[in-house]
Amino acid sequence: MTRLFNLAFAAYLAALVAAVIGMIRRGKTVERVVYAFLAAGVLLLSAYMGVRWTEAGRAPFSNMFESLILFGWAIPAIFLALLHGVRIPGLSAATALASVLTLAYASTFSAEIRPLMPALQSNWLTFHVFSCFLGYGGFAVSFLASLGYLVVSRRASQAPKRSRAVLDTAMSQTISFGFLFLTVGIVTGSIWANSAWGSYWSWDPKETWSLITWLVYAAFLHCRYMRGWSGRRAAWISIVGFASVLFTYVGVNFLLSGLHSYA
Repeated sequence: MTRLFNLAFAAYLAALVAAVIGMIRRGKTVERVVYAFLAAGVLLLSAYMGVRWTEAGRAPFSNMFESLILFGWAIPAIFLALLHGVRIPGLSAATALASVLTLAYASTFSAEIRPLMPALQSNWLTFHVFSCFLGYGGFAVSFLASLGYLVVSRRASQAPKRSRAVLDTAMSQTISFGFLFLTVGIVTGSIWANSAWGSYWSWDPKETWSLITWLVYAAFLHCRYMRGWSGRRAAWISIVGFASVLFTYVGVNFLLSGLHSYA
């Protein structure tokens, strides 16, 4: 099982090296190599989670290590699914780097399979956590596209308009995807909370920050589609939104206590 994790990490690292090379020597062949290594990493992590699921007898989404594995799977999977045709080498490199860093951070936590706490022993675990992390993965890719847009826009005289347009579209596309699944995650979490604790909403810190994150991205979509915002203004909202995602996911776990502290 550990071998699958290490192979996935190696595949992401190889994708990063190939992507950096692609930024120097651009070409379709190098891009295909990057996509191939990212896809290999996703498949290897899928196998790793499958083996872990079989051994644990439950979805492997119950602690920090397992959630980081899922996050490290979601980022490149969503990039490949939604943006595989995007010809921006820097975005491929950023996706590979984010994947490498996520797995590297996961390796600092214990990989031991432990029994579920009573509050987590529910089929809602799979639906709620998987939906949330599909949302988080979409937001991570939108964050990378937003950073790329800001960098490219600072060199407007050197960067083609098409690059900015592609990054701007990537930003809104991945946020729309992430917002859908974050909404599903919040709804399924509320149903699960009512089943476990007798209340759909208790203003637990994780719940509160999930709502804040949802509102930030709702504001992005409103400004994008109702007011026509794009470019730098939209990119900054995306960056603020992902900062909220990170605090919801990591910050709340370590800085605030509540019903989700076991995560």
